[in-house]
Amino acid sequence: MGGTISRHILGSPADRLRWSHGSVAERFSGRDNSLGFIRLCLATAVVVSHASILGFGDSEFGHDFSQGQTDLGKFSVYGFFVLSGILVTRSGKRLPIGRFLWHRALRLLPGLWVCLAVTAFLVAPFLYWRQQGTLDGFFGHASGPLDYLRSNWFVALEQRDISGVMATARESGLATSPSFDGALWSLRYEVLCYFGVALLALTGALARARRMVLLITAVLGWLVVRESVGHAFWSGTPDASYYKSITLIPAMGSVDPDVIVYLGFAFALGTLIELYRERIPVSDVLGVLSALALLGSLRFGYLYTVGLPAFAYLLLWLAIRLPAPFRRIGARHDYSYGIYIYGFVVEQSLVVLDLARWGFWPYLAMALAGTLLAAVLSWHLVERPAMKLKDLGRGRPGPGVPAAAAPPEPEKVLTGAGAGTGTGPAPSGGGR
Repeated sequence: MGGTISRHILGSPADRLRWSHGSVAERFSGRDNSLGFIRLCLATAVVVSHASILGFGDSEFGHDFSQGQTDLGKFSVYGFFVLSGILVTRSGKRLPIGRFLWHRALRLLPGLWVCLAVTAFLVAPFLYWRQQGTLDGFFGHASGPLDYLRSNWFVALEQRDISGVMATARESGLATSPSFDGALWSLRYEVLCYFGVALLALTGALARARRMVLLITAVLGWLVVRESVGHAFWSGTPDASYYKSITLIPAMGSVDPDVIVYLGFAFALGTLIELYRERIPVSDVLGVLSALALLGSLRFGYLYTVGLPAFAYLLLWLAIRLPAPFRRIGARHDYSYGIYIYGFVVEQSLVVLDLARWGFWPYLAMALAGTLLAAVLSWHLVERPAMKLKDLGRGRPGPGVPAAAAPPEPEKVLTGAGAGTGTGPAPSGGGR
C-alpha cells in the first residue's frame, strides 16, 4: 500500500493531483499512515514555540503572521485535538465503555504521574539547590513537591510552582513564566473530550445516531462563528469577564467554557471524520485547497471558522498521502506525548540555570535534545510498559477452543493531543 501511494505522489502529473484516491474508510483503516510523523512534528512545534517566550520573553512563533489569532504552539494543540477526535472516537466505537476508559487512562496517566514525580523530586530540588545552595526549606515549603503531586495528579494543573523555584527565577530576571510545566494545561480538556466520547458511546450515538454528533459539532461551530462575527482576527481567547470558569469534575479543577468550545470544536471535527469516513474522499485537490484556506485564514482572518476545518482535513490528507518514508517515523515508538509533557520542564530548567544567555539557537538545541532524551525514557520505561496492561482482565480462550474462536486482537489505537500514542494507543493527543 505504501508503494502504491508513493507511485501516486511521485508518478505522472495526472497521478500527482487526483480528485479522489478512494474514501477515508478505504485508505485510513490500519496503521499504514504518517500519523506518527505528524504527531512528532506537532509536539516538537510546541517546544519550538515555547522557546522564544520562555527563554527570551518574546512572542511565540506565528503570532505576528496570524495577526494575533494564534501561535505555533497553540495551533499545534488544535492539531492534536483533531487527530485525537478521529482516533479516540475509533476506539470508542470499538471497545466496551469500561475498557475504553481503561485504555485512555493507561495512555495518559502513568506518563503524566511519572513526569510530575520527576519534576517534583529530581528537577525541582536540583534547581532549588542551585539557587539557594541548600535544600533547607524545600520539602517543608507551603507549595512543596508533595503538594505539587496532590494538586496536579488528575490532570488539574492547580499548582504551578514548586517550593518557589520559579518565583525566585522570575525575581532574578531569568524566567518569564511562573509554571514548571505549563504545557499540561490542555490535558484536562483532552480528558473532558474522552468523557464526551464515552457518553456518546454509552447512549449509542456513535453506533446508531451519528447525526447527533453532527448536531453537536454544528452547535460548537455556531458558537465559534458567533464570536468571530465582526472580528476577523478573533484569537479564541476571551476577556476574563466573557465567561466565568466552571468546575465540571472537582478533581480536575476549573475549566474555561470558551476553551471547551474551541478545543471541543477541533475534537468534534475529528469525530465527524471518523463517523463519516466512508463519505469523505481522499482528494489531492481538497488537500491543496485546505492548505491554501488555512494559510489564507492565518493571514487574513477567520482562522477558527475557516482555517480550523481546513486544518482538520489537511492533517488527515497528509497522514494518508505522505510518501512511504514518512510512515516509518514514529510507527513503532511514539515519543510525541513525552515530548509534549517534558518540553516545558526542560526549557524552564535551562532558563533557571541561565543557559538561555548563550542565545536562541543554542538554547533551542539544548531544549530539543533534553526533551527528546526525556521522551525516549518516558516511552520505553513508562508509557509502553503501561500499555501492556490494556488487556488486563480480558478473558482467554479455554482449553480446546480453536484460536479462531478467540476474541480478535483489537486494532491498536493512536492517541492525540497532548496525549500522543505508541505502538498504537491513542492528543490529545494525548492530545494530548
